[in-house]
Amino acid sequence: MERVDCVGALVYDEERRLLVVKRAHEPGRGLWSIPGGRVEPGEDDPTAVAREVAEETGLTVEVGDLVGEVERPGPQGKLYVIRDYEATAVGGTLTAGDDASDVRYVTRSEFLALSTATLLVSTLDQWNALPG
Repeated sequence: MERVDCVGALVYDEERRLLVVKRAHEPGRGLWSIPGGRVEPGEDDPTAVAREVAEETGLTVEVGDLVGEVERPGPQGKLYVIRDYEATAVGGTLTAGDDASDVRYVTRSEFLALSTATLLVSTLDQWNALPG
């Protein structure tokens, strides 16, 4: 399998609501997830996290610690290796960007009611990273 390095951002506001995006493109079009995407050639993870969050949400973030890593099978025999990091919003204006059709902060109950990307809820639960 071809490995594809990806990153995600766990961004919480002062009420510990989680920043989520509604995917505008495959994989996962129409599903809610955390901001993230592929690591581009020459990027390190923190640079990729900051770029993806800015592109998808309009926010500028400071990237913190690695929260966890998962592997997910993708199309055409690809294996997505996704590393999720804590991040703190430090600027920008919240708005859906190029890969998102909607973006918002959600409480735990709101998050659990969304149609989310495969295994997102259980993974965040295992990492003790659910909102609220």
